[in-house]
Amino acid sequence: MKIIALVSLTTILVVASFATLGFASDPSPLQDFCVAVNDAQSAVFVNGKVCKNPNMVVAEDFFLSGLNKPGNTSNPVGSRVTPANVNQIPGLNTLGISAVRIDYAPNGLNPPHTHPRATEILILLKGTLYVGFVTSNPADPALKNKLFAKYLHPGDVFVFPQGLIHFQFNVGKTNAVAFAALSSQNPGVITIANAVFGSDPPINPAVLTKAFQVEKNVIDYLQAQFWWNID
Repeated sequence: MKIIALVSLTTILVVASFATLGFASDPSPLQDFCVAVNDAQSAVFVNGKVCKNPNMVVAEDFFLSGLNKPGNTSNPVGSRVTPANVNQIPGLNTLGISAVRIDYAPNGLNPPHTHPRATEILILLKGTLYVGFVTSNPADPALKNKLFAKYLHPGDVFVFPQGLIHFQFNVGKTNAVAFAALSSQNPGVITIANAVFGSDPPINPAVLTKAFQVEKNVIDYLQAQFWWNID
């Protein structure tokens, strides 16, 4: 009986692991489309958004204009992300894709950040960017996280794997423009500096002084800054 129970438990764990892999990204649609309803005031929460009655769907549900217009980069980091995800295009609901336009002033930076739910593929249309991503912690503690970085010119493409910290920096003397596609209707963004030093309520400084091995006055200074959200 013990052997049978062990085999059954092993089978369950294997099936569960494959099920987890199968749902590691946005779920596949079960119909032609599932246009999102603006349900911000809804008392019911679902993984994604509630579907609009298909008979009420119109072409505008799949449409967005304005990505030809530059974003306002007049902010401390000198960049602006203009999203085109399910919040702007309801028809993207369940389709597992979205896009952004990114504008960079000279020396403008899209700060180190992650997308917890999406891989990103970026194409540079104008300017020169220094871009890169950093790997997750290596299994060998003697090794360091590895940086993969390139200088991009118009027409170049670069991929940022899902969940990894990445950045783009305009190293040119003129404005730069890029477009990117992401493998989720709602990729999410975690800007590292904002999350660590600008959370509400703040992280206990004792945690950060220990993590970064600096004096408390350094952490106090960083937590006192206004952390700009460019999305």
